[in-house]
Amino acid sequence: MLKRMEKPGLRWFGSVGVSLALLARAVQVVATIVVVLTPGLCAGVARMAVGNRTAGSRHLYRRIRVLLTRLGPTFVKAGQVLGTRRDVLPAVLCDELCLLADSVAPLDAVSTRSGLHQAYGTDLEGVFGHIDSRPIASGSVACVYKGTLPSGGEVAIKLRRPDIEHVMRRDLALIRRGAAVVARLPAFRGMPVTDVVAAMCGAVLNQLDFAREAASLRRLRDNLSTVPRIWVPRVHAEASRPRCIVMEFIPDLDIGSAAKCPPAMRRQFAVSALTAIYHMLFVDGFVHCDLHPGNLYFTRVGEVVVLDAGFSVQLSERLRRLFAEFFLNMAVGRGRRCAEIVIESSVGAHESADREGFITLMAELVERSHGLPAKDFSLLAFAGEMFDLQRKHGIHAAPELIFPLLSLLVIEGTIRDLDPGIDFQEVARPVLNRGLFGS
Repeated sequence: MLKRMEKPGLRWFGSVGVSLALLARAVQVVATIVVVLTPGLCAGVARMAVGNRTAGSRHLYRRIRVLLTRLGPTFVKAGQVLGTRRDVLPAVLCDELCLLADSVAPLDAVSTRSGLHQAYGTDLEGVFGHIDSRPIASGSVACVYKGTLPSGGEVAIKLRRPDIEHVMRRDLALIRRGAAVVARLPAFRGMPVTDVVAAMCGAVLNQLDFAREAASLRRLRDNLSTVPRIWVPRVHAEASRPRCIVMEFIPDLDIGSAAKCPPAMRRQFAVSALTAIYHMLFVDGFVHCDLHPGNLYFTRVGEVVVLDAGFSVQLSERLRRLFAEFFLNMAVGRGRRCAEIVIESSVGAHESADREGFITLMAELVERSHGLPAKDFSLLAFAGEMFDLQRKHGIHAAPELIFPLLSLLVIEGTIRDLDPGIDFQEVARPVLNRGLFGS
């Protein structure tokens, strides 16, 4: 009887402890923003005041990158995505944010040894012939090391950072609390804000599940085997563990390699990468949603390398087909059918929803976008206007829909850097035919 009376009290103290931890983290985030950005803002303004506007902006942008690194992995992930948006953010800021892709502070030697022994225990020496002590890449969730198997074959070893799960769970809980507050604001009332954020947080946490990521890599390698010039590394399952993924080693990976290639090869890179993401979206429905520059590389022999499948999702068959039908109809300018598909894919509508008004304006948006030259068409602008129309007319987008859109928005900046004149709709046509008609 006594134990039964203690449990509610324990739960109460536990919930208070969690709330205090989140409050402490919120205070820490605000304090970090003030401490890191205030000096940068003052120094940047001072440099601008003496006429050196470029140096002032660069200094401030560098402090923003430092801020995201100080705030931790969840915020680094946001910076990685923003770094691809050169059509929205200043190019100098994107240059700084792109450094987050694989330039996060690496684990030190002690933490590396500890992480490897946590992952392998006494099996470590039997699994590997050698492991370089210095990482070749450092991300927000893991560090990557070069090593060899006992057979002598070279491998890449992706080791999860110690205690990363606790840190990310806390920050995501803070984000969920913030979403709950935002959902109560008049402008967002009735919209599925919390559902969308919950789905996104769940996907981010999936990046900590290395067994799942290893399976995703194997699946992507199989799915994309029919797409020319796409290379997904092979997973060595026998050497991998729940905290560590061992893959084939791909030499000479360099974020800047594409910039050194001739224009014709850069255009081919753009088509290959875009075809790969379309194949995921329209044919398989299994989508890599995090193809920022740290996960997408280009080799000197013309291949596109896809890495880090931790943020991958499976679309329902219904949504995969609706998404493909939407793109097909957009490619031929059938605006009204596109609007009807958006309504079909929604999770419902507000009691005062204006469906006909939405269909009319959405059809105009599609027909207007269809008529634009390739260089003037922006997926970001299109998606933003579409969601704005949905909000104004009371049509609630399905939370699942955010993932395919995110995959396209993340990669759009990289594709446009490679080929500013690429026609996103034209490249989609043959893949859409395979996804919808099997031809």
